Amino acid sequence: MAFDNLSDKISAVFKKLRSRGKLTESDVKEAMREVRLALLEADVNYKVAKDFTNSVAEKCIGANVMESLTAVQMVIKIVRDELTALMGSEQARLKTASKIPTIIMMCGLQGSGKTTHSGKLAKFLKSQGHRPMLVACDIYRPAAIEQLKVVGESAGVPVFEKGTQAPEKTAVEAVKMARDYGNDYVILDTAGRLHVDSELMEELKRIIKAVEVNNILLVVDSMIGQDAVNISKSFNEQLEIDGIILTKLDGDTRGGAALSIRAVTGKPIMFTGVGEKLDDLDEFHPDRMASRILGMGDMLSFIEKVENELDERKAEETAKRLQENKFDMNDLLEQFRQIKKMGSVKSLLSMMPGMERQLRDVDIDERQFLRIEAIITSMTKKERAKPDILNASRRKRIAAGSGTSVEDVNRLIKQYEQMKKMFKQFSGKNGKKAMRRMGMPNMPGGFGF
Repeated sequence: MAFDNLSDKISAVFKKLRSRGKLTESDVKEAMREVRLALLEADVNYKVAKDFTNSVAEKCIGANVMESLTAVQMVIKIVRDELTALMGSEQARLKTASKIPTIIMMCGLQGSGKTTHSGKLAKFLKSQGHRPMLVACDIYRPAAIEQLKVVGESAGVPVFEKGTQAPEKTAVEAVKMARDYGNDYVILDTAGRLHVDSELMEELKRIIKAVEVNNILLVVDSMIGQDAVNISKSFNEQLEIDGIILTKLDGDTRGGAALSIRAVTGKPIMFTGVGEKLDDLDEFHPDRMASRILGMGDMLSFIEKVENELDERKAEETAKRLQENKFDMNDLLEQFRQIKKMGSVKSLLSMMPGMERQLRDVDIDERQFLRIEAIITSMTKKERAKPDILNASRRKRIAAGSGTSVEDVNRLIKQYEQMKKMFKQFSGKNGKKAMRRMGMPNMPGGFGF
């Protein structure tokens, strides 16, 4: 994951400070030298790293932090505040047009992920109650239009294309159709190049002039390190971009681009790509990212993801069945499907304070959810409702039907029975009190397939 090494090194610096007891000015300066080296190793721009550590040291010394009994905590707070300020202080949002549609132009180099992230952004906007339209303005790359159609279909969003006619003309026609059909967002997927060139820029400028673009978003691959910053600077100088989508932030990247882009370009990161699925697009919150870098977790993002993805009505139905001691295999299947909707279990757990470092070398087999789902869906309706009737021959049939072993089926049934036994405490007169006191368990554990 991004920032792993940086997070480890900064944590080591703070650990060394804690062992010192009372801090001196030289302790702070030495710590900031180590932090600067850690930032440079994370591929943060040299000037950005230098200015950052100088600012932290100045604030620590100027505020007489060393005299405090909680000096290390105050240093950590100052570092967190400065990291947040470095990445933009507040969350940047898309600008909205005074009348529909709001036009977003996606730009970037070839291979940066513009088409995929156009689809991700469209799906994100759709989840917010909007009616986005994707527009194919890349007329050069082979199969670019077909790729956008596939992405649009997966996102459940219409795609407007006019073949290889001039992109600016396609954009004008798309905006007109969007107004006619009530699409409040138009996302233009433009052509990329292998490098920044005048021909590309002139085409983008013609599109901007033709349809009065409200948001110019630059899609940048975080894996290319400082080149991401240089590319952002070049695009911004010629187009005056509004924001950045930083992709592959879940990959094995040092993360320096995320800490450098705002300082170098003055433009905010608006979204981050954190996976291959269309749902894997996160809004960028500077304060939350600073907390994650310092190993403090990101509980706000975790809570928001749960609230957005969990079906409240189904959760209430399951809670009611738990209270009445009627929890069966259908309910268990629904619980796992709710968890799958929220994405990778490892990424969810990594948002909790202290968990990201612990999970780094842990291999969580996400396929276990598919195996559990396969086992349960291989049961008949009667078997799901009454698992007690699952004798040896039925279990053998279910294993064959789900492509698993009888041992896997036995393990699932045993763990289901243990869960049901535990849930009995929620039935009867004290059920509601227990539910309120302990909280509804949304994620059954212990399924070690």
